[in-house]
Amino acid sequence: MGAYRSAYERSIADPAGFWREAAADLDWHRAPERILDDSGAPLYRWFPDGVLNTCHNALDRHVAAGRGDQPALIHDSPVTGTVRTLSYAELLAETARFAGALRRLGVGRGDRVLLYLAMVPEAVIAMLACARIGAVHSVVFGGFAAHELAVRIDDARPAVVVATSCGIEVDRVVPYHPILAAALDEASHAPAHCVIVQRPQEPAPLLPGRDLTWDEVMADAEPVECVPVAATDPLYILYTSGTTGRPKGVVRDNGGHAVALRWSMRNVYGIEPGDVFWAASDVGWVVGHSYIVYAPLLTGATTVLYEGKPVGTPDAGAFWRVVAQHRVAALFTAPTAIRAIRRQDPDGSLLAGHDLSSLRTLFLAGERLDPDTWAWAGERLGVPVVDNWWQTETGWPVAANPRGLEPLPIKPGSPSVPVPGYDVRVVDGGGREVPPGTDGSIVIRLPLPPGCLPTLWGDDERFVRSYLATFPGYYLTGDGGRFDDDGYLYVMGRTDDVINVAGHRLSTGAMEEVLATHPAVAECAVIGVADALKGQVPSGYVVLKAGADADPDALAGELVALVRQRIGPVAAFRRVTVVPALPKTRSGKILRRTMRGLVEGRDEPVPPTIEDPAALAVFRDLGATP
Repeated sequence: MGAYRSAYERSIADPAGFWREAAADLDWHRAPERILDDSGAPLYRWFPDGVLNTCHNALDRHVAAGRGDQPALIHDSPVTGTVRTLSYAELLAETARFAGALRRLGVGRGDRVLLYLAMVPEAVIAMLACARIGAVHSVVFGGFAAHELAVRIDDARPAVVVATSCGIEVDRVVPYHPILAAALDEASHAPAHCVIVQRPQEPAPLLPGRDLTWDEVMADAEPVECVPVAATDPLYILYTSGTTGRPKGVVRDNGGHAVALRWSMRNVYGIEPGDVFWAASDVGWVVGHSYIVYAPLLTGATTVLYEGKPVGTPDAGAFWRVVAQHRVAALFTAPTAIRAIRRQDPDGSLLAGHDLSSLRTLFLAGERLDPDTWAWAGERLGVPVVDNWWQTETGWPVAANPRGLEPLPIKPGSPSVPVPGYDVRVVDGGGREVPPGTDGSIVIRLPLPPGCLPTLWGDDERFVRSYLATFPGYYLTGDGGRFDDDGYLYVMGRTDDVINVAGHRLSTGAMEEVLATHPAVAECAVIGVADALKGQVPSGYVVLKAGADADPDALAGELVALVRQRIGPVAAFRRVTVVPALPKTRSGKILRRTMRGLVEGRDEPVPPTIEDPAALAVFRDLGATP
């Protein structure tokens, strides 16, 4: 039996023993005697009698072990032309002082602190400072609209808000302070103070009595020690994107979170102390929480905080420059970033001149990885390209190729196998498991492993209703897919992306997989649109590669023929439109539901997480065309 199979089977048969051993990789103020509390099932809690501090495990213990001079955080900001490196000792000193500043502002254990920050070192410092004193942080993606910020302020009820005066994009400065001011005007809850990181590109006019600058509160702040907290105490709240009404606040606890992320860095990502790890995401998203901030630092690795884009800062070679300059061992980004790079540099010519010998692995997650993008990246980089699938709610991978535990053969189109701890099943509408090769709903048998959400902020009932009620005893992922005969999982997209064409249930993800193989296509999306005869029919939208010279009608004919050949006439795939861009969230997810509404003629609101609202114009025009 291989190392993966042995670990996986033990994690399912003896979860308490498996996670007790994993917990030994951390420092505990009081080590847990009980590992799993199932007395409140279907609400479970891990390490219920354990006491620890996440900041201590991320910083203090490494300094005490002699790693104080090792780089902890590299801030690389092509939009400002600066690079700054903080050692573990320096990051600890800054964090302990800001923790003292928060305490002086009245923040204590269990209080919430809302963070509305650009990709600057202060964002990492503020998160760790909250953990240090037992406060609960809630990071809101920088640039979120005022209303979205207001509803999160009212739900979390923070004692203090920490914000940057502005964010910096490729070609513009985005003032954050006016958005924050408008949100506070709208919100019913009023935090006692706002701490503003003044950036020279757009300093904020401060409101006396409420607003303080970061430099001001840090000037005479006294460093404070870590506060021991219960493993079950909340570390942070992360609101899922695109919510309406009351936002859905995913809660992450301290103990299970630290254990799972430390285990994942070694066993899933193959990262050890001293390695340089770069998650090219944002601290406002779950990838930023887990794999920019906490997991690398819990491991004693060096993490890269990148304030830039895959293209445009200055070109499609930006990622390769960062990898070479900082000797990155593993890069973790979204497939959409690689597709953007490929679209601008299809031949990979901008790789030339960069020494990428440090790079061992490229990890991709956040959306489905099509085999064509996988092949392009692997051929150009010459390293394994490893898909992994997970969610904001799980906090770390559900399915992956465990590079540190036992590298397995890679199958394009699959994130490989369930990660130890996750009892993944595929079921039909009645909750019955389906055989390999059969599509169904992907679910996870309870209890979820450590690190996953134990509940939603202030709303156990909504947590059960949203995730646990559909199939009792299972967590509903909301994604559809199948296993193959080797136990590899194929995730074909959200279950609402399965369309019903004349009684046939078809995966739009499977059609996208076919479209992506065409040499002229950089990106694509397929949605189901209403049809009077068939109920729904698939409609495809493609973005061409840079320099691709294709007649739209001829290309459409080729793509329709491809789908017909590989999926069959049953798909009824006859519509393809070339578009300049696909509408996406800032984390790279394609806004298929919004696209579908616009194409069907509905006046869809602009989602608050959208990267470029102009990308919706084409779809509005299509919906207005009779």
